[in-house]
Amino acid sequence: MNRRDFLQYGTGTLALAVAAKAAAAAKNIRAESDEIQRVKMAALNNLQELGPTISDCTLMRKKAIPGKRAAFYIDDVIWVFRDLAAMKPKSCWDHRFLRHLKECHEKYGLKLQLNLFYRDDFYYGVRAAQFTLKDMPDTWKNEFQAAKSWLKFGFHSIQEFPDYPWINASYDDVATAWKLITDEVERFAGPGMFAFAVTPHWGPMSKEGCVALKDCGAKAVWVSRGRRWAYDGNRSILPYGHAMRIENFRKPETAVYWRGGGGDDISVSACGYNHLDAQQVEKTKGTYNWIHDNVTGANFKALTSGGPCLNLWKIEDIPAVFEKTSDKEFNIYATHEQYFYKDYFAYQPDYCEKTFVAAKWIHDQGYEYAFIEDSID
Repeated sequence: MNRRDFLQYGTGTLALAVAAKAAAAAKNIRAESDEIQRVKMAALNNLQELGPTISDCTLMRKKAIPGKRAAFYIDDVIWVFRDLAAMKPKSCWDHRFLRHLKECHEKYGLKLQLNLFYRDDFYYGVRAAQFTLKDMPDTWKNEFQAAKSWLKFGFHSIQEFPDYPWINASYDDVATAWKLITDEVERFAGPGMFAFAVTPHWGPMSKEGCVALKDCGAKAVWVSRGRRWAYDGNRSILPYGHAMRIENFRKPETAVYWRGGGGDDISVSACGYNHLDAQQVEKTKGTYNWIHDNVTGANFKALTSGGPCLNLWKIEDIPAVFEKTSDKEFNIYATHEQYFYKDYFAYQPDYCEKTFVAAKWIHDQGYEYAFIEDSID
């Protein structure tokens, strides 16, 4: 279905019929070729396969949620705060990034969490790296407080690079970063604005880090999923630099797993303690269920229902991808901040339009938005 057809028909009967037909053809715009993925899978199968990291656990369920719910989060958020600090608009909603989210809330009931970096990154220049959340004024605290019913800020990482920042993290690494971010959010946005569902940057988290997240108050932690293998030092199956992240201060639980379909060059990825096998994760995916780990005390949950990460899909394919999740009781999807920005190498000019297309599908399917943490007791 092309964009003109979607905007004309919305998610009505014709659009759903066309989307269903297109579902099989829709493909992640950054997916590796089938040939490359076959080679990488063959390399994995030559490694020692490991059992699950989380085995002493209990399947839990929150039962007091009527109807279908949906949740949305945006990772890698820092540049909007840089802009607000530099531009000093009268209202924070004057910034297009925040304004389009507010408009989507008003039109479709959107609720979301923005998962934050503490600082910008040297990758974007020396002066960029000087900006931290401490530089974000508290000018718009009242506006953020007025939005707390639909907007929260969450933990992600200190900065964008390196990849896999938490895979071998110490307890103190995670606890210190949590305090840095939460203290600043409390200062510039006021109380009650912090989310307690956690998607660590790039995903993997060490066992010590999972304990730290739990002790800091996290109610749910993202998980990778599927078979896992012992990493044997063969760097060729991993993207450049990722092997060094596995090897640096390596923890016993650090391994590799199959992440096919996640984007180019990352079908084989690193995994940490927060990893469930396929059977475990399917019990939480798109549901009000979660896995309580009796060892660390942390709660783990698939923070997706199989729906799209919006920046990985063409706008016309988003309904088709969502259609595969229409039977889910808890529909979770995501995107990343940087694709909004014109000077980012992978800028997507239809970024805001994608947000509206996704929220319209969620609304038209009878979902009501909620925060992820609300699905956990």
